[in-house]
Amino acid sequence: MVYSAGSGDLTLSPESKASLLPRNRHTLSQSDRVQSFTSISFHLSPDPREWGLNLYNDCKEPDDDLHNPNVRDHNTWGPDRGLANIGCLLVLGIGLITLFAGYPIITYFTGTALSNQGGFNLGGINASGQIPQIPGNLGLIDTQTPSNVFTKPSWNGGPDLQLVFSDEFNTPGRTFWPGDDPYWEAANLHYWQTNNLEWYDPEAVTTQDGYLVITLSQKETHNLNYQGGENKFCFTGGYIEASVSLPGVNNIVGLWPAIWTLGNLGRAGYGASLEGMWPYTYDACDVGTAPNQTFNGLPLAATQGGDPTEGGVLSFLPGQRLSRCTCKGESHPGPMHSDGTFVGRAAPEIDVFEAQITGDPLTGQVSQSAQWAPFNAGYIWLNTSSNEIIPNPSATVLNTYIGGVEQQATSGVTTTNQGCYEGETGCFSVYGFEYITWIANNEVAWTLNVAGMGPDPNVNISARPIPQEPMYIIMNLGMSTNFGTVDLAHLPFPVHMRVDYIRVYQPSNARNIGCDPKDFPTADYINTYIEAYTNPNLTTWRNDYNQPFPKNSFLDQC
Repeated sequence: MVYSAGSGDLTLSPESKASLLPRNRHTLSQSDRVQSFTSISFHLSPDPREWGLNLYNDCKEPDDDLHNPNVRDHNTWGPDRGLANIGCLLVLGIGLITLFAGYPIITYFTGTALSNQGGFNLGGINASGQIPQIPGNLGLIDTQTPSNVFTKPSWNGGPDLQLVFSDEFNTPGRTFWPGDDPYWEAANLHYWQTNNLEWYDPEAVTTQDGYLVITLSQKETHNLNYQGGENKFCFTGGYIEASVSLPGVNNIVGLWPAIWTLGNLGRAGYGASLEGMWPYTYDACDVGTAPNQTFNGLPLAATQGGDPTEGGVLSFLPGQRLSRCTCKGESHPGPMHSDGTFVGRAAPEIDVFEAQITGDPLTGQVSQSAQWAPFNAGYIWLNTSSNEIIPNPSATVLNTYIGGVEQQATSGVTTTNQGCYEGETGCFSVYGFEYITWIANNEVAWTLNVAGMGPDPNVNISARPIPQEPMYIIMNLGMSTNFGTVDLAHLPFPVHMRVDYIRVYQPSNARNIGCDPKDFPTADYINTYIEAYTNPNLTTWRNDYNQPFPKNSFLDQC
């Protein structure tokens, strides 16, 4: 039976009819029966080769070696092919190891350390940890600083100074809330330490017409009647200068504009961070590190002849928290001296200026000073002619205020350019200091030589060095009766302090910008006690923050 091509009908040939008849199965051999069956039933040749198919072992196809390689084929595979396979595996293995193990190691040893760019954290971000945004300019030197001021001669006769930081404040509308700016952050607090009448608010600080503008206005906020502003930037050594137009007019008292610097281990307005830190600058282990600058009632000079408003007591300071006397194993940011003692650390203060109006007739002046602890007997430092240098006594005199139970001050008072107030001609004067010569009206006002703060055997203290701490810059405008009379009835609110620029210079071989230098580290210590540096409601280290002072070897506490 067969199917005709292209049809589904059965047709029988005569031969096939015969094949349907019964046969004697013994009349045909086995091969005959197979041949007869295949040939009669399917019309196919019994040899598959005639079908056009190669189904025998002696017919070699192109892919046979992949499925059934023989012994002779093995010789054609190696050794080149085997080596290629092994080599490929080795390359893949080495690549994976390099990616996940080698790359981190290579990066660790060859990578460049991240810089804080003079700001408060890595990459130039500020203390809030947020990334700054200033359109078009994130460098240490403002692109709009004139090139002819990149180098300055030293005011002290030293080597020429190179510009290392500048801010020209030419970009309008800058804001200074936490995270807004890489180098400056406006405070949002009441500066209770000096009984200020205003609340510092970031809204009061901006840039306008090419100036940083800090505004003090008569405005009720946070249960106070006035709103003012404060800003902050770190450098160690060199020269800082600012071009400033002072607020108000030159004959109405009460405003307290200032530009000043503070050691980075203390935060202005955050009392807990300052207890036992401000205004120390001391690296000796003696009674100068002790509370009230006495031990067992001695020396007597520290108990009499001091502050007349406090019964003659010299000091109410709690003692230097991070002193050279700190016992081993106590919390201290370091570094260490070669003898195994800690370097004395603190938060000293040097002021570019604090402006005041005083005298008869009333005249605009600036007080330019440094604060110190521990104190000389009677707050009288060694102000000999070689230690206190005033080139123009008709313009500058020593301040009559020399200290009290909270600080010792070395201060010169200089008459300002009377036109450089916003209510007068609005001109700008240049103020600054180069460790430690003060500049007013772009001239040398006075110089304090370090020998003036040498040892004082009367109170058994050692020398107080010129601050070596990284110092950050603060600009503020406020009011306080602690600083003098405040004539609220006549002050022309709102008033503005305008800063044209801030520039910092250092010798080319002594560049030291940043808040966490290797030889005077601060970051780890601040991060360990971060709440003291971020919560202004913690006014004391021991009582509010509940942290102990490190044990002191001079006080037999080790």
